[in-house]
Amino acid sequence: MNEMMIVLLSIVGLVVGLVAGFAITNFAGNKQSAMKVKEAELSAQNLIKEAEKEATNLKKEKLLEVKEEWHKRKQEFENEVQSRKAKIQILEKQIKSREDAVDQKLETITKKEKQLLGYEEELKKKDDGIKQKYAEAQKVVDQQLSKLESISGLTRDEAKKILVDNLINEAKSEAAAYVKQIRDEAKQNAQREAKNLIIDAIQRTASDHSVESTVSVVSLESDEMKGRIIGREGRNIRAFEAATGIDLIIDDTPEAVVISGFDPFRREVAKKALQRLMEDGRIHPTRIEEVVEKTKKELEEEIFRVGETAIIELNLHNFHPELVRHVGKMKYRSSYGQNLLNHSIEVATLCGIMAVELDLDPNIAKRAGILHDIGKCVDQNTEGPHALIGFELTKKFKESQTVCNAVGAHHEDIEMETPYAVLVQAADSISGARPGARRESLENYVKRLEKLETLANSFEGVQKTFAIQAGREVRVIVEPERVDDVSADNMASEIAKKIENEMEYPGQIKVTVIRERRSVSLAK
Repeated sequence: MNEMMIVLLSIVGLVVGLVAGFAITNFAGNKQSAMKVKEAELSAQNLIKEAEKEATNLKKEKLLEVKEEWHKRKQEFENEVQSRKAKIQILEKQIKSREDAVDQKLETITKKEKQLLGYEEELKKKDDGIKQKYAEAQKVVDQQLSKLESISGLTRDEAKKILVDNLINEAKSEAAAYVKQIRDEAKQNAQREAKNLIIDAIQRTASDHSVESTVSVVSLESDEMKGRIIGREGRNIRAFEAATGIDLIIDDTPEAVVISGFDPFRREVAKKALQRLMEDGRIHPTRIEEVVEKTKKELEEEIFRVGETAIIELNLHNFHPELVRHVGKMKYRSSYGQNLLNHSIEVATLCGIMAVELDLDPNIAKRAGILHDIGKCVDQNTEGPHALIGFELTKKFKESQTVCNAVGAHHEDIEMETPYAVLVQAADSISGARPGARRESLENYVKRLEKLETLANSFEGVQKTFAIQAGREVRVIVEPERVDDVSADNMASEIAKKIENEMEYPGQIKVTVIRERRSVSLAK
């Protein structure tokens, strides 16, 4: 405000100076100039007054603006102070309530601490009383024991040993009787349910089965064809055997040629190729190689179709093409003389039936059943048990962990993780152990029976052992003086466990322990 006044006064002074200078310069000129100077002075004075008035008015306006701004800021400040005071009051109330709550809790804790101290004192008094009573009771026990020792003539350790031995024998007897009771009840229920389940599954499985051999017979139109098959100096038969890997036997059998080999797939290739060669009539080494190669390709395609058909019959889907091809290859594989594809379909069907009865997923059970022997179709150069090979194969082609485990565990090469593995194992045993399913060499059969009897004879108290029903049951006769009824039950379980751990066999073996006491007297 002062700066503006100074500026205005400076301007006015400058104007006055200019006018005065002009007037002084022209003073000597004439009177008219003097008059003008006076007028200029009057004008200058008027201008100064007006400037002073405007400065005063401007000063008042600015003072009013400053006052208004000050009042505005003051009001805002007061409002803000009021708001903060309200917030502070709220916070103070909250802090006060919290302090009250803390005081209440502290008071409660103090009371509880006092109660705990009282309880500790009471417990200490009771503990001291118990210790005193225990010491008194111990003195009485020692006195009674001394009297008992003097009366019985036995030391404390000797009496304790007799008592412990009696308790052990009594506990063993009671435990064996209790185990027998539980086992009998479980057998009654489990055998009934299992028999119904398995019988129903077997009755509903109506697939045909055939026992394959290692030879195939091809019929000829006439014996003249034998000479053409042999060829000049045997070149045709040598080319045929080299191309197929199969032995061709041409003997005196009229109008027939025998194809011999252990690989069913190669035998089938050789059989079809020979039939085509005889129909075509052109039999020479080059033609033989062409026909054999073409037949192999057709059979590979047929293998895939066979696998697809088997899977569709089981109402399954989403198989990897390689697994489908391996399923088809089962048609040309056999196990103990049993066709592998028929066996796997039967196992899958049995698994599905039993899964439904047990409220499990039948599709998972059938999937594991059809794939359980897939490891037998892998290249023979692959080492390891077929169950583990199948486990790795199914795992490679993204089958579920449940199916992979069931495939790998059906011979207990790995631990069973789900009920589906148990189903596959049971169905595999049923399919392989049923009458006529497989054939076993006489030598292996006799060895198995001998081992059964040897295992049973290794138990103490066994008098005689007989393996009957083609090795499906072993009857053990024990000495009644050395083995009581309870021990006979335990012996049956132990023999069964030893057979499971040390032998391999299809199906199951029943162990029967017979304890018979005969008293003989002669009347003379």
